[in-house]
Amino acid sequence: MDPFAEIKETVATYSARSVEQRTHWYSPAAAAYAATRPRYPQQLVEEVVARSGLTAASTLLEVGCGPGTATVSFAELGCRIVALEPNPEFCLLAQEACLRFPKVELVATSLEEWEPRQERFDAVVAATSFHWILPEIAYPKAAGALRENGWLILLWNKELQPSSQTHEALRAIYRRHAPELERPYEDADAVAGILAALGQLLLESPLFHGARQGQWLVESLLTIDDYLTLLTTYSPFLALNPAVREALLAELRPALEKLHGESVPLTHTSAYVMAQRMSTGPEIEDQSATP
Repeated sequence: MDPFAEIKETVATYSARSVEQRTHWYSPAAAAYAATRPRYPQQLVEEVVARSGLTAASTLLEVGCGPGTATVSFAELGCRIVALEPNPEFCLLAQEACLRFPKVELVATSLEEWEPRQERFDAVVAATSFHWILPEIAYPKAAGALRENGWLILLWNKELQPSSQTHEALRAIYRRHAPELERPYEDADAVAGILAALGQLLLESPLFHGARQGQWLVESLLTIDDYLTLLTTYSPFLALNPAVREALLAELRPALEKLHGESVPLTHTSAYVMAQRMSTGPEIEDQSATP
């Protein structure tokens, strides 16, 4: 299967869940998500801001803001942000994260359920969230919320992973407890291909033009406690039976301690793809009303 077809299939498994299922999916791990998921690199945010021409006078709609991971970075511009987030635990965390930004308005709803007002935004931002929404709803509704030539900005933080040597050393543990989580190591080329395939959905949309994209490799060092907590925020771990998850984490801990001591060196790739809304036309206006 080619990378684009595989990504479309993966996206379909996320977006096929009901809004109710998606609303509460991260609830058990909301605090852990806020504490351990990385922010987006400052260079990425600065490049996106420069390319889109966003300023303190701009208005942004954020789709699925989570605990405010990316919201804070854009709020620091001083611009107005309407941030949509259906998960109640995430909403509380995002409110706390954005207390010092009075121009951030949090709305406890999904993009599907959100009723747009007459306002048209300079940008729609979605940070590791757009794949949760059916493309036939997400792209037209985003286009309908934008002013002419406004920007749809999609950000991703790929999963943090240890070195290939550590990955191989841990595969037997995954195979023993949760074989569905065992997978080949994703080298730089594999990660770039996955992110490019995610961006291809936007590049192929007839509602947008002038796509631009970029990627950054980010290195980090997490304590073993933080790394194991981070793992519990990823969907494949959330889907595990709790007893299986605990057994897996219990065996991963001593193995990581033996390999690395107290902290685990990790890498991940952060990426963006952005494109401008086409000129106003009946196709956009009609599709933006998709329920």
